[in-house]
Amino acid sequence: MYRVLFLLFFFLSSCYTVERNCIPFHTGTFEFQQIINGELNTSLFVRDSLYEIEMYQGKIDTATLRWVNDCECILTKLNPTSNQEKRPIQIKILKTQGRSYTFEYSLVGDSKNVQRGTIKKIKDE
Repeated sequence: MYRVLFLLFFFLSSCYTVERNCIPFHTGTFEFQQIINGELNTSLFVRDSLYEIEMYQGKIDTATLRWVNDCECILTKLNPTSNQEKRPIQIKILKTQGRSYTFEYSLVGDSKNVQRGTIKKIKDE
């Protein structure tokens, strides 16, 4: 009886395995869309092994990129314009699917204000 329950549990839990193939998202060109004040905004950014360069509303912003493990990284802006921008951002990839991933992000040390989003890879490096 216990073997049957164990096998049933094993098969049911294996159906819900989340894919996390994060390494293909370490480099390339990406698109992030979010709604701000009821308006859809699109940000493009390019990642290489050391930097992330973001283009948003005609502005370019550069940050250093440090991968903590295959699915988590820390972004630190190179030229912050405020004390808020001086704080690094922690990014954690939660799920990958094809050419996109779902992630959560927050300022390092601010676990109360975690945001989520989805990013689409539009070009390989």
